Amino acid sequence: MRKQVVETGYDTLAGDYLAWSTQVEGDPRDRFLQQLTRRLPDGACVLDLGCGAGLPSTRRLAERFEVVGVDLSEGQLRLAREHVPEAGFVRADLAEVAFHPASFAGITAFYSITHVPREEHAALFRSVAQWLQPGGLFLATLSAARGPDWTGEWLGVPMFFSGHDAETNRRLLQSAGFELVLDEVVEMREPEGTVSFLWVLARKEQTDALSGECSTSLTSTP
Repeated sequence: MRKQVVETGYDTLAGDYLAWSTQVEGDPRDRFLQQLTRRLPDGACVLDLGCGAGLPSTRRLAERFEVVGVDLSEGQLRLAREHVPEAGFVRADLAEVAFHPASFAGITAFYSITHVPREEHAALFRSVAQWLQPGGLFLATLSAARGPDWTGEWLGVPMFFSGHDAETNRRLLQSAGFELVLDEVVEMREPEGTVSFLWVLARKEQTDALSGECSTSLTSTP
C-alpha cells in the first residue's frame, strides 16, 4: 500500500515535480555528483536508483557513462526516456529489483530511498554493495533525522516517506560493507520550508581494480 502511494503520486506529479525542484535553494546535488564522477572512468556502468524524469542527474551521468535508471513510476520513466534516450530504464521497486553481482562501477540514489520503508533499507544497502564492482562508489541522499513513517499530502498528491537518523544510516552502510568517503548533513530550502538530508559517498571494500565492464541485465524483477 505504501509503495502504491508513491507510485501513484509520482505518476500524477510527473512533470510538475520537475518544475517544483527548480525552486529548491541550496541543493548540493551538483557538488556531490562531481565528487562521484571524477572518481569514475569514462564509459563506466552507473545505476541511478529512483531516476525520476531523468533530470538533471541521469542526463548528466549519461554524458560520460553507460547508465541504467530504475524507477517505480511509469509516468516518470516516460519522461526519462524522452530526456535521456541514450540511457536504459527499468520500471521496478528499488528494494526488489535484482542485478548480477559486480555490474556497476557507481550507483546513485537522489532523494529516492526516503520513499522506501525504513525496514527495507539495510537489505537495500546490502544489495547495492553486491551490485557494485570492488571499489565501486555509492552516492546517496538519505534522511538525517528519524521520525515516524509519514503518509499525507505532498505537492498536492498523497505521498509516503520513511527514514532513519543520520547515525543509523552510517551504521547500516558500514555494516553492508561500505567505507564512508564523504558524509555530510546538508540543509536546503524547499518552497514549503527548510529540510536537511544526509549526503554520503561510500566505497565498497576494494579487493581488485575497477573493471570498467558493464553487465547490467536483471536477474529478476518484481
